Amino acid sequence: MDKWYKCKETSDGVIISSRIRLARNIKKYSFSSAIKKEDAEKVISESRNVIENAEVLEDKYSYMDLQTLSEIEKRKLMEKHIISPYLVKNGDRAGVILREDESVSVMLNEEDHIRIQAIRAGNNLKSAYEEADKMDDLMEDKIEYAFDKDFGYLTSCPTNIGTGMRASFMVHLPYLEKIGHLKNLIQTLGKFGVAVRGIYGEGTEPSGSIYQISNQRTLGKSEQEIMDTLQNITVQIIEKERNMVIKKLETERVVMEDSVYRAYGILTNCRLLTMKEAMSRLSEIRFGYMYDLLKEKKPIHNIYHIMMNIQFGNLQTYAQKELEEGERDEIRAEYLRKCFEV
Repeated sequence: MDKWYKCKETSDGVIISSRIRLARNIKKYSFSSAIKKEDAEKVISESRNVIENAEVLEDKYSYMDLQTLSEIEKRKLMEKHIISPYLVKNGDRAGVILREDESVSVMLNEEDHIRIQAIRAGNNLKSAYEEADKMDDLMEDKIEYAFDKDFGYLTSCPTNIGTGMRASFMVHLPYLEKIGHLKNLIQTLGKFGVAVRGIYGEGTEPSGSIYQISNQRTLGKSEQEIMDTLQNITVQIIEKERNMVIKKLETERVVMEDSVYRAYGILTNCRLLTMKEAMSRLSEIRFGYMYDLLKEKKPIHNIYHIMMNIQFGNLQTYAQKELEEGERDEIRAEYLRKCFEV
């Protein structure tokens, strides 16, 4: 395999990644929905100036103008969760400042003027918060945010007013999804101010049994309270998933092994594979590694990374050309066979 195929060595547990996102607006400008073009450009220039001239930042940051990126390039950034679907659709007068390792990004002129995001692999919400908070402090020292002493940070969406913080976990819940328990669980969690959404957040569908669990309420709660609530609820969901799997393994281990090995056989021999089936089979493989059902097979680390590589934008990077709809299934199958070569 060449360098592109290699997968990063990160946690393959139920919690895939942890993310903190902070929504901020500059006091002197209208919100993004009503901002003038010249003011939107000032939001970008002022934000860039702060970050590009900050002596305290040890890592290298670069700016990308959404207007100059191709649709494929924007799609790739979205698939890697660096920018939001909203920014892809509304990319005029918008940009993103990105750390070299892609773990910290600052979206400019999204729903809010500034959206600071930090992502960490596995269950590392505290570390993600520390990174986002560091960037937030840096920018607030130079830029006057829209802030009210009673309500907190003012944002375009009322649900973000307060801390302006959304904390989230990316989780893999194949068994709860399979037995249909997630629908009732999602409704229950809403009562506690927690939302369960698809792989790319609000308005998106789950794929490969991957879900985002995040807080819905920010007003009247501290950052620590938000993180503690999310952590506690997510741990309960994980325990529910694991306990049910372990109980099922006691009576139907061979049936579950058979399902995983069938998925492995398809991925190592297929010649055409749709996105939907590929994500489903990869989910089964990931499940198999998590519960030691693929003992005879060489471990493939970070199946989630492979899941991202077979998405539309990243797949075209692999192919080094624009792909027609029929070609994608063939190239996707080729890539997956190479990933599972022994």
